[in-house]
Amino acid sequence: MKGRKPASVDASKHLASIDPDWAQLVAQLGPCGHEPKPAREPYEALVRAVAYQQLHVKAGDAIVARLLTLHPRSAFPSPRQLLDASFDAMRACGFSARKIETIRGIAAATLEGVVPGLATAQALADDELIARLGALKGIGRWTVEMFLIYSLARPDILPADDFGVREGYRLLKSLDAAPTPKAMALIGQAWSPHRTAAAWYLWRVPRPVKAKRTTTPTAE
Repeated sequence: MKGRKPASVDASKHLASIDPDWAQLVAQLGPCGHEPKPAREPYEALVRAVAYQQLHVKAGDAIVARLLTLHPRSAFPSPRQLLDASFDAMRACGFSARKIETIRGIAAATLEGVVPGLATAQALADDELIARLGALKGIGRWTVEMFLIYSLARPDILPADDFGVREGYRLLKSLDAAPTPKAMALIGQAWSPHRTAAAWYLWRVPRPVKAKRTTTPTAE
């Protein structure tokens, strides 16, 4: 609708109204710049998420690129193609044995209808998707939450298990220790319905610069 404020403006305004710490953070970083990635089928989004688990972005990019070369005529390998791919071919892409098992599980669950298509996923509630997809082997709550945030553009997701979110809150509030995931989830209830934006800000709380280590000369 013409003249309507972007949702990011509402989110930033809401968070800035919580307390002076949040107001200062929003003023420092400006409006929330969260940009969800183009929507992909849940199956593809999950496979890609597994490829990047516990890796730097460049390493994940290389693995996905090699995976795509296995089926150059397809934009992305189908569930059946991944199930038919040999273990050695998947290993050659850079996947560990555990990730291969997880990816095959995702492919099988997609063919069985457990992993929904995009249209169905868009109609399902956050909690239902977390329960449904998080039950897959190798796919935890955090992975599903990233899918909800970046692929489905859900506005009210707080990944309370995420270390960056909890560490960001610790720094924001000058705490001695980061809150536990359970405590973080409770604290974050006050940020609804803009918890995705809150996570965006907490990921970007300025981290202290580590002092360079100096060597003190010893007396001769």
